[in-house]
Amino acid sequence: MKKYFFFDIDGTLTDLKTHQIVPSAKIALEKLKQAGHFVCLNTGRAHYKAEKTRKEFNFENMVCNGGNGIVLDGILKENIPLDKQGALKIIQEAKEKGIGYLVAINDSQEVYGENDLFIQQAGYRKEPTTYILDKEFDYTQVENFYKIYLALDEKEEASFQNKDQLGSLRFEKEYLMFQPDNKKGGIFKMMEILQAPIQDVVVFGDDYNDLDMFDKDLWTGVAMGNACDALKEKATYITDKNVDDGIYNICEKMGWFE
Repeated sequence: MKKYFFFDIDGTLTDLKTHQIVPSAKIALEKLKQAGHFVCLNTGRAHYKAEKTRKEFNFENMVCNGGNGIVLDGILKENIPLDKQGALKIIQEAKEKGIGYLVAINDSQEVYGENDLFIQQAGYRKEPTTYILDKEFDYTQVENFYKIYLALDEKEEASFQNKDQLGSLRFEKEYLMFQPDNKKGGIFKMMEILQAPIQDVVVFGDDYNDLDMFDKDLWTGVAMGNACDALKEKATYITDKNVDDGIYNICEKMGWFE
């Protein structure tokens, strides 16, 4: 029976120490394809950033931008921005409180702002970034917001009134990132396009940002042995650690290579 596999990247497919795909996972992906299954990345990364990994790992299909981006057969089908009204409320509050902000307004590593307040308060972002700072920049005139970065530390986060307007993640203690957080919705969209039964979905993940796509009542969820406890509790199966051939082992055990 054909299955539809959705894989997280970091800590699931890749070794967090080397940032390279685990060799046995690479073999497993090819064997799943040969068996006639659908294989797909599912990542919170922006499309432009995830595209390099998609090609490197030989995936034709991808859910990206936290569920808001769909790539099918190598073609970007959609890349939905953040809710505009929610974005405007967040930036307005940040400005009123003197919190530095940056926004991504297109599918690239460019971020925009009206000054360098974010950099003063939080430092430079810890990934390749092109900063476009212009005192004439008017966030109210932006058509699409894809990500928002606030120089908001963990202590201030609880008192930020509009925090829940959009999904948010904190990878660095110095700043909070607002981005789509709807990996499950991306799966629904992909399966709708494919006109395939939702119960045939299998998801693989390891961390808190994968919680959204784990749902025992809908489909099969496989947590890596190195996964956080919260994800293991939501999983249908728990396999070995990713670096201990976890993906390959569970696929072989379940007969998915046949």
